[in-house]
Parts: sequence; C-alpha cells; structure tokens
Amino acid sequence: MNNLQKTLETIASSTYHFVALILLIVIAFIIGYVAEAIARKKEIRETGTSEPMFSTRKIAIIGVFSAIAFVLMLFEFPLPFAPSFYKFDFSDMPALIGGFAAGPMVGVMIEFIKVTLNILIQGPTPGFVGEIANFVVGAAFIIPATVIYRFKKSRKSALISCLVGTTCIMIVGSTLNAFFLLPAYAIAYGVDIDFFVAAGAEINPAISNIFTFCALAVAPFNLLKGVADSALTFLVYKQLSPILKGGVSSVRKAAVSEQ
Repeated sequence: MNNLQKTLETIASSTYHFVALILLIVIAFIIGYVAEAIARKKEIRETGTSEPMFSTRKIAIIGVFSAIAFVLMLFEFPLPFAPSFYKFDFSDMPALIGGFAAGPMVGVMIEFIKVTLNILIQGPTPGFVGEIANFVVGAAFIIPATVIYRFKKSRKSALISCLVGTTCIMIVGSTLNAFFLLPAYAIAYGVDIDFFVAAGAEINPAISNIFTFCALAVAPFNLLKGVADSALTFLVYKQLSPILKGGVSSVRKAAVSEQ
C-alpha cells in the first residue's frame, strides 16, 4: 500500500514528464506496427504472400526472447565513466535478434514484455520512471535497426541497421535524459537535478551541468551499449537464423506450390 501510494504521489508530482514518456511508448508501438504493416504489403505485392503480424512463430519468438531479455536485465553492472546509478546490461540484444528475425513490432513487444516482467517480479521504481526509461531508450535502438533490416535483409543492411540504431540510442537517449528522464528521476527520488550533475562530476570533472552530463556520461554509455549489443547480435544471429525463420520458409514454399 505504501509503495502504491508513493508511486501515485510521484506520478501526480511529475504529470508532465510521466505523460510525455507514456506518449513515447505509444509512438514506439505505432512506428513498429506501421513499419511492419508496410513491409507486409510490400511482400504481398512482390511474392503474393506474407506472414501474419502475430503468427505462431512470432508469438513464440516474443515469449522466448522476452524471458531471455528479462534474465539478462538482472545481470547489470556500472561502468567506470558513468555514475553508479546507470547500470549496463545486455537486455536489448534479444529484442534486436527477435526484431531481425520477425520484424520491428516483435522487437518492440520483447522490450515491453521484458520491462513488464521486471515490474511484476522485481517491483517498480517510483512512478515507473526507471521502467519507462528502459523501454523508451531501448526502443530508440531497436526500432530504427529492425525497420531498416525489415525492408532490406542482407549482411550489409544489418551492419547499417546497427550503426543507425546505435546512433539513435546515443542521440535520443541523451536528449531524453536531459529534458525528460533526469527531471522525472529528480522528482521521483526527491532530489535536485544537480545531484546527478555532482555525481557525474566526481567521475569526470569536465561535467558541470545537465548537458555536459548527458554528453560525457549518458552518450558514451549508450554508445557502448549499442556497439556491444550489435556485436553480440552479429556473432549469434547467423547461427540462430535458420531456426528462427523456419516458419517463414514453410509459408513461402506452400505459397509457391499453390501457384
């Protein structure tokens, strides 16, 4: 009851930031849905068939990779160039693999279910700020990468996708931290925003305000996260791809045999 009351009080005291972050979640789902719908129409036009947006195969991928992502979320650790309250993990990698194999909507769903499982099992942060932040920043990486790869599937396209996704998580993550996430965290935890700046300055004296904090701590943190998740995906995706795409091959073979 006390946790619920504290959560409601936090949301009430930071309504603007909370609503803005919720809108970003909605936008992430809309982008994933629209991109997948356009890609399916293109496939139908070119091949005469397309796998449903939520086929059995895709639902299975969502379930398995959401669970893996949640487990990876538990193994988090700080990095030397960022304050200790920024925890690094590899939980976006399963969403990237799932999105490559089954489309951007699947990637978004994996991110969302991962965070939902964390709330149910670990409990939420005040005002759900931490969970919403995790989803939004993760989606900033997953959506551009999987959308690009969805329309052009090749090794070169995968590399470009990961580069674009890494650039997006670095830029979007830093911008969101500066204008939404850090102010929301300050309200949620009852501290002044200068608390975060001071924590960053202890590690890097060049950090003097919220913008240098985001440029010198948040941006490198997200850059490393994008590079690490991309590199690991490249290492394992080729081996997993035949298994993950088995259902797609069957659908297309059936379509060809009927013609």
